[in-house]
Amino acid sequence: MRKLFFLLLAILLLCSHNLYVKMETYFLQPNQEAILSLYNGTFEQSENIITRDRMLDASLIAQGKRTAIHTSQWKDQDSTITQLAFNTSEAGTYVVGVATKARNIELSAEKFNDYLEHDGVLDMLEQRTNDSLLDQDAVESYEKHIKAIYQVGDIKTNDWGTVLGYPIEFVPRANPYEKYSGEKLEIQLLLHSEPLSNQLVFADYIKGSHSHAHENHSHEHEHDGEKHSHNHANSDSEHSHSHESHGEETHTHTSGQQLRTNDQGIIMVDLPEDGIYYLRTIHMTRVTDSDELTHQSKWATLTFEVSHKHGADTHTHDHEHDHEHSLPTWVFVLGSLLLIGLLFLIFRKKN
Repeated sequence: MRKLFFLLLAILLLCSHNLYVKMETYFLQPNQEAILSLYNGTFEQSENIITRDRMLDASLIAQGKRTAIHTSQWKDQDSTITQLAFNTSEAGTYVVGVATKARNIELSAEKFNDYLEHDGVLDMLEQRTNDSLLDQDAVESYEKHIKAIYQVGDIKTNDWGTVLGYPIEFVPRANPYEKYSGEKLEIQLLLHSEPLSNQLVFADYIKGSHSHAHENHSHEHEHDGEKHSHNHANSDSEHSHSHESHGEETHTHTSGQQLRTNDQGIIMVDLPEDGIYYLRTIHMTRVTDSDELTHQSKWATLTFEVSHKHGADTHTHDHEHDHEHSLPTWVFVLGSLLLIGLLFLIFRKKN
């Protein structure tokens, strides 16, 4: 019975590695009541809460000031989601970050290899393969460091570029809220505040309530085909919610863009549509100087929302196109008179 308990606990921890800061929308208004949620599992489904003793840091950055979020401000919902209710205060670009303490997990060789494959730690899987270590069990120390950037009102501030000093973290090279769908965003990955090169990063997105509201307001004429296309693009993420068995069902947490940082630790993220974007990476190293651990990993995520550029008239070309192929009424009238006159002359000449 005890073995079964620890097996189930290991599977739960294995399937709930990813931690995100999630909101219904990252576009908020000044002095608005809002809720920030910690999703521990996938971006679309949280499996368990984050206990307060695990929080190493929780911070809010606004107007050039960093404020600690006290553990008493967090509340748990349905034993799966940890939430923070707050007031947005004044307009600006805000950053929120959460860091957790390291924890150890012991996994059999099979489960460890499976986890490396399906969570996208492909470099470590390749290293174990090349070193003939696929049959070796693992004891991993893992820690999570997450950030989100949200926009309040229309005033953009420079807090988006704040480095929190976490062991690993994403830092945009430009304000995400000065970027629009169809553009690209440079993001730098830091390890101990230094650029992390040649690191595998996954980026994906979902439709947000902000983009849904805009679609309902201004794109009611669109066909269902476009919506179906977007859902299909995220089907891998939805499929990965099932954690019944690693052996019986193939699933992955590696949907979306697969990117690798350059020498400066920078990736270029495509922003193809309106939506909530989330990045994730796992930096893992082997431990050779410990009797207890075999691996150490540091997890990082970043979330923000992107919208289209307002004010563009998407119908101008269509209207101009219609006018180019339509003739004014006076042309038809004049042409008809000329034709009648010509026929009259021909008829008269014959008589």
